[in-house]
Amino acid sequence: MATYRCSYSAVLLILFSLSAFAVADSQETTVSGEHNAAAVDNPQTATETAGQTAEKPAEKEERRWEATDVNTGATPDDAATDKQDTNGPETMDPLSAPRPKDDFQEELVIRPLHCGDIYASFQFRTLWETDFMTGNKVSHYRLFPKSLGQVISKFSVREMHISFTQGYWRTMQWGQPFLPSPPGAELWVWFQDTVTDVDGTWKELTNVLSGIFCASLNFIDSTNTVQPSASFKPLGIGNVTDHRFLRYATLPREIVCTENLTPWKKLLPCGSKAGLAVLMKSEKLFHSSFLSQSVHIRPVCQDWQCKSTSWELRQTLNVVFDLHTSAQGKREWSLFKMFSRTLTEACPLASSSKIYIDVTDNSQGELFEVSPATPLLSQAVVLGDRRTFSVYDLTNQITFGTTRSLNMLIRWKSTEGDMLRPLLHAERYVAGYGLQTGEIHTLMYNNHPYRSFPVLLLESVPWYLRLYIHTLTVTSKGKDNTPSYIHYEPSKDRLRPHLLEMLVQLPPNSVTEVTVQFERALLKWTEYTPDPNHGFYVGSSVISSLVPSIVAMDTNSTQERPLFSSFFPSKEESSYFMRVYTEPLLVNLPTPDFSMPYNVICLTCTVVAVGYGSLYNLLTRSFQIEEPSPGLAKRLANIIRRMRGVPPL
Repeated sequence: MATYRCSYSAVLLILFSLSAFAVADSQETTVSGEHNAAAVDNPQTATETAGQTAEKPAEKEERRWEATDVNTGATPDDAATDKQDTNGPETMDPLSAPRPKDDFQEELVIRPLHCGDIYASFQFRTLWETDFMTGNKVSHYRLFPKSLGQVISKFSVREMHISFTQGYWRTMQWGQPFLPSPPGAELWVWFQDTVTDVDGTWKELTNVLSGIFCASLNFIDSTNTVQPSASFKPLGIGNVTDHRFLRYATLPREIVCTENLTPWKKLLPCGSKAGLAVLMKSEKLFHSSFLSQSVHIRPVCQDWQCKSTSWELRQTLNVVFDLHTSAQGKREWSLFKMFSRTLTEACPLASSSKIYIDVTDNSQGELFEVSPATPLLSQAVVLGDRRTFSVYDLTNQITFGTTRSLNMLIRWKSTEGDMLRPLLHAERYVAGYGLQTGEIHTLMYNNHPYRSFPVLLLESVPWYLRLYIHTLTVTSKGKDNTPSYIHYEPSKDRLRPHLLEMLVQLPPNSVTEVTVQFERALLKWTEYTPDPNHGFYVGSSVISSLVPSIVAMDTNSTQERPLFSSFFPSKEESSYFMRVYTEPLLVNLPTPDFSMPYNVICLTCTVVAVGYGSLYNLLTRSFQIEEPSPGLAKRLANIIRRMRGVPPL
């Protein structure tokens, strides 16, 4: 019987070994099929693919670990095993092997400004062909961060846009940014129509995002959240336009610091270890005039017919370095002067890694010179204007030269030249005196010489500024300008803010002023901030518009374009979408004298100490009759008597 058991175990061991060899053989077949498919798609890599199949075992193992995913730790062998488990024991046709379903691109755009400052914009995009909406659990993450994928699945997020900004963008001095954002923190989310409790899901989502980005997003509640009816339409695909599933909130007082930047960089496939993210040194970034970091998640089309969709994660970081604080007054910029670092390689996981320098106003090199020079030039339509860029491809080793390091230098030759005025910009301020009433003024400028266009204005005002909506006036060139659409939701004390949306037509070359009066409320003493005399912040106004374009816009959103020019979709060739934010307001409220409680405490303690202390002494002290002390002569006589041994008197 024992012999039979041993032979049975040996048979099982032999079968197990044979199955293991079969699985290994099928894995090699699958991997080779993927290499063959890549060779068909790109014939130039056929020679490299053939050379890789003849590598030594040690080199193959080294390349295997170099391709290990930084987010999940998965290797190409693991992916092949997953395909083997999914497709069964049959081997795949090499020509029909699926292409990678995720892609990562990175870009850096540098724009020299006429005032001497310099504007740098980082763009990172991760595309993943997957579906979070079907309810199937997605467990394997390669380039897409798992933390955000779980957020999309758990909270049924359709679109999510979040930004953290330090400083205010000076439109008249710097022009229009590639991607605008208001000072502080901004979050707006579109939920799927399957969500039943949107408010509860919104509250849970803000708490989770607060932990992911190490920010104060948990302070977002019903008192600073609105549901716009016309603004903030979805930027991705989808027909969900019911504003009940939209939530928008801002925290204008949010301070952006290193603890917000660190988790943002960890969402990148290469982190801050390789690629353009190496330049993001906190010491330099936060020593700037403007810094904004954002995360945008949305579904996009893969082809022009939109037969297949993908999820796009776009991370952007915009920074403006000041001429006097960062460059010591010298009109000379370099990567090392801006970021204290140079570039040595692209991100190994990136399919595209490029640097663009805007040379539109420097076609003949009369304003500044760029070194090292590059023969690659590219044109792109950005904000309704055709711009020319010098391109540095980091995936090409020739870009780094013999020093294996890239440190571009921009040296100004002349200070002449004027910046093109933006067609649309806005301002806002508070007027009035005293601490009882006031007036909010919003100015919208249309600098187009002969064309008018409509703008959509969104105002979100806290409940403690009680708007008098009957005092709302809109004037252009000294005449009343009646809005064609008005949506107003009054506030409720300590529950929700005011929401005002208007569609206003801006005449050409004009300034349109929107004014509304308000009354300041008296808060409870527990509702004041620790520094109440500093004031209370009111979030920025949001202005959205289709601005006339100088050149024809590209309406094909699936065409390959630079990342900085493909965020907002274009529906018309004659106009482009623009969003403008005004300054946040700082409003003083009636503030009690918080030193009075301290005075009351001091006075009360004094009364208790004097009054109750005296009464307590009278009630508890025991009185005794004390004999008068003897005179000096008697004391001396007693001392002498003690010395003689005689009892004292």
